[in-house]
Amino acid sequence: MTDQVTDTTEATEDALASSTSDASLRRSEERSRAIEEQIARDPSGFRMLTGDRPTGHLHIGHYFGSLMNRVRLQDAGVETFVLVADYQVIADRDGTGPIHERVTSLVTDYLALGIDPAKTTIFAHSQVPALNQLMLPFLSLVSDSELYRNPTVKAEHEATGGRPMSGLLLTYPVHQAADILFCKANLVPVGKDQLPHLEQTRVVARRFDERYGRVDPATPVFPQAEALLSSGSLILGTDGTKMSKSKGNTIELRMSADETAKILKKAVTDSDRFITYDPVNRPEVSNLLTLAGLASGRDPVAIADEIGNGGGGGLKKYLIEALNEFFAPIRARRADLESDPGHILDVLRQGNARANEVADATLAEVRQAMGMAY
Repeated sequence: MTDQVTDTTEATEDALASSTSDASLRRSEERSRAIEEQIARDPSGFRMLTGDRPTGHLHIGHYFGSLMNRVRLQDAGVETFVLVADYQVIADRDGTGPIHERVTSLVTDYLALGIDPAKTTIFAHSQVPALNQLMLPFLSLVSDSELYRNPTVKAEHEATGGRPMSGLLLTYPVHQAADILFCKANLVPVGKDQLPHLEQTRVVARRFDERYGRVDPATPVFPQAEALLSSGSLILGTDGTKMSKSKGNTIELRMSADETAKILKKAVTDSDRFITYDPVNRPEVSNLLTLAGLASGRDPVAIADEIGNGGGGGLKKYLIEALNEFFAPIRARRADLESDPGHILDVLRQGNARANEVADATLAEVRQAMGMAY
């Protein structure tokens, strides 16, 4: 069966390369709409995997881009696993940094914004050995050329400034496949740029079935995970470029109202005093209007019309008040959670225990399919 992997390599690389084509995107968008309709009818058929690298603190771009959607899907009844990808911190770095503080901060944010450990399994990479052991058979199912050509690997490597690529970064798509498949997730919320990454997971699942067969003849060991394209807004940073922890242009969820105001007062706008919503020609001003709309529940165009000749100062004043009002209850819950750090660790440990149960069962099934159940 080894030749099956070699024979399908070229076709798979074509699939990865074309997974962001216009036609493919349209299909993904149509399928996402169908999945949303199915969730509304009956969410019980879905298990979702999502998560974050604890390389810094979560910010409002994360919240409006994906975190609020996680809470929505959780509350809709979708079984959810949220990964704290601590092992992936060292994929492109020389050390772990203040990893303990960042992991606990991440879990604190999760709980403050509404992720419920009674409904959602919150766990960490490093605490689930069986998940990471899946990397071994999965790596045998992909070629080095597929990994080098993976768009996400290329993008992540470029972001490092040209430093030598670590083996962990090169195999990042396979590690993500292990993240998704260890719990047999069949739903993964992603942005359009992450579709090639998810396609690699689907390839690993198919090839495992082709090479090793099935424990139950009627059912593959692993499902074909589907993309749920994010409908969240892309929020720019305060400097007008992509919001990123590494750029220092973010407003962190943990920041106070005064800290938020101080940062937003320095946000980039433009020289035109009259405020209009024009994302193409006035991206910085329109970004602040988008944020104001998300926080206030209003149309950005209506906000722009209201501010009018108020200029950048008037826009920033409106945005500061809207954001601070919106995040006030989340910040209050966060403060309460921070007063009990033992509870945060208990939540993570309980999630780790649950994830280990699932991972151990999956690894046992994998070993049986591979003929390695001794």
